[in-house]
Amino acid sequence: MSQPASLPAIPTLVPPPEEFAAQANVSGIAAYNEMYQRAAADPANFWGDLAATELDWFKRFDKPLVWEPPFAKWFEGGKLNVSYNCVDRHVKTHQRNKAAIIFEGEPGDQRVITYHELQRLVCRFASSLLHLGLKTGDRAIIYMPMIPEAAIAMLGCARLGIPHSVVFGGFSAEALKARIQDLEAKVVITADGGWRRAKEVKLKEAVDEAVKSCPTIEHVVVYKRTGSTVHMQEGRDHWWHVLDETAIEDVAPVELDSEHPLYVLYTSGTTGKPKGILHTSGGYLLQATMTMKWVFDLKESDTYWCTADVGWVTGHSYVVYGPLSAGATTVMYEGAPDTPAFDRWWRLVDKYGVSIFYTSPTAIRALIRQGDQWPAKHKLSSIRLLGSVGEPINPAAWAWFHRVIGHNRCPIVDTWWQTETGAILIAPMPGAVGLKPGSGTFPMPGISPQIVDNNGNPVEDGKEGFLILRTPWPSMLRTIWGDPERYKEQYWSKVPGAYFTGDAARKDKDGYYWVLGRVDDVMNVSGHRLSTMEIESALVKHHAVAEAAVVGKPHEITGQAVCCFVTLKKGVADHEKLGGELRQWVAHEIGPFARPEEIRFTEALPKTRSGKIMRRLLREIVTSHTVAGDVTTLEDMNVLTSLSAAHDED
Repeated sequence: MSQPASLPAIPTLVPPPEEFAAQANVSGIAAYNEMYQRAAADPANFWGDLAATELDWFKRFDKPLVWEPPFAKWFEGGKLNVSYNCVDRHVKTHQRNKAAIIFEGEPGDQRVITYHELQRLVCRFASSLLHLGLKTGDRAIIYMPMIPEAAIAMLGCARLGIPHSVVFGGFSAEALKARIQDLEAKVVITADGGWRRAKEVKLKEAVDEAVKSCPTIEHVVVYKRTGSTVHMQEGRDHWWHVLDETAIEDVAPVELDSEHPLYVLYTSGTTGKPKGILHTSGGYLLQATMTMKWVFDLKESDTYWCTADVGWVTGHSYVVYGPLSAGATTVMYEGAPDTPAFDRWWRLVDKYGVSIFYTSPTAIRALIRQGDQWPAKHKLSSIRLLGSVGEPINPAAWAWFHRVIGHNRCPIVDTWWQTETGAILIAPMPGAVGLKPGSGTFPMPGISPQIVDNNGNPVEDGKEGFLILRTPWPSMLRTIWGDPERYKEQYWSKVPGAYFTGDAARKDKDGYYWVLGRVDDVMNVSGHRLSTMEIESALVKHHAVAEAAVVGKPHEITGQAVCCFVTLKKGVADHEKLGGELRQWVAHEIGPFARPEEIRFTEALPKTRSGKIMRRLLREIVTSHTVAGDVTTLEDMNVLTSLSAAHDED
């Protein structure tokens, strides 16, 4: 493919467009500074005042914050319901007949669900759960395609106080089983299948395989999406539409404590076992709601589209809970951006008049690679704001997004946050803050990040360090499900008294934050956080593998790709065939998105004298093809020489 003679220059600072700033929810840097300083002076009451006015409570809270590090209780004594705040309160206003969800399936089917209709559907599904004997405090697993029923299931569970865990539909039966077992769920809510790249993703089959080893599961509710034939076990399995035949439409939302668990979302850690991140109700919902208004400058007339799957935290906070609590119209699309062609997203933007478009750098890079001719087929004139999430966006991708999709007129909100933080913590308020491509700009009000060295001391501006947070925020994780000690160790022990984000960052002389990526053994592949240990654990389950070490290597499309160094058991040969087999093995054990791009076979792995695999050295080999770091603790230099030589031969 020929390259243009010269690429457009990447801007260093893009001020808010005057027309945009004039109508913005937060207009001008002075307004941002005033709000930020007010929050910094008294964060608990800053959030308390917002909670009192932005959420509907059955009982007003007594205290905005009870902080016993590292455990927080926000809005103690308050009673509310997340489902009520996302649905019922809007039905009582002029928004009753406003579109809550606009859905398009990959085959082209369409639905528009108003807030009034959404209330009916949520109540009916909650009624079905009650009919099955589910009650407040029971746990549910949701394993569904990207269809409205996924959101309806989440809201139905929230209505009854049933904590849910949404499992991404790309996860395998093995990964699903581990999450069911850890949560001790009573019900799995799923579908026969879903559509992805014109092929059916068979979900019920995976559920059947997973629940064989899950004695806590009493019921499986199945939504008929594809119409394919599935096995239904009598007494355990129930068709959604059959349950709905006897459902009622008047199911009162349960009045729940502000700290009642809303959901558990499993994310990869630095050990093989996924972590169950627990988010509760009041604080989480408040911050998701406020960031919708601050970061996305949400207006009554907006049609908002976040392309994330509900199986990830972005789908929780910015497809379902945040937009619906804020009374927005949220778009859900089931399929892939390249089906039937690479302009599917842009076709939908024009078709539904999308005004706010929020996606990942991985998706942006993949679309860049296909060429400008695809978005050029469409007007894209309805877009007024663009957003990026999942990893730092490189300046070249930022510039393309701004020029080709935003037509040089739309601000881009580059957002930094995590599964654990629950909501956006660093991002521009687009009517107030000038943009620097690649920078998340400034923290949200009530958020006080620091960049520190190995000893927890602040570093000078311009220097790289660890990004930490010393004070609590409403949407923060409360613990790791069933393992508070791991919560303390994982997040609060590396820098005593501070939340350790696991990201490296720097702050420039203008106060702009630049998040540089992970500092631990977690990779970010197409926005999916994957633990090196989880993949290694899957590899060594294979009969031929003795040891494995996994690192991420740079990839122009996915951000990082999975590279595996594998030592085989004695007598195992035929590396070429085995490489493909192991790639497929990992995809089966974890999910297709975890499939390694590369398997490298080696006689030995670089280890310290205490036996710890030095993944840092492997990472250097796959990124720079040299080893420049400290090797004084390496047990056998010959291993490193062999690995480097093997790369040179590739």
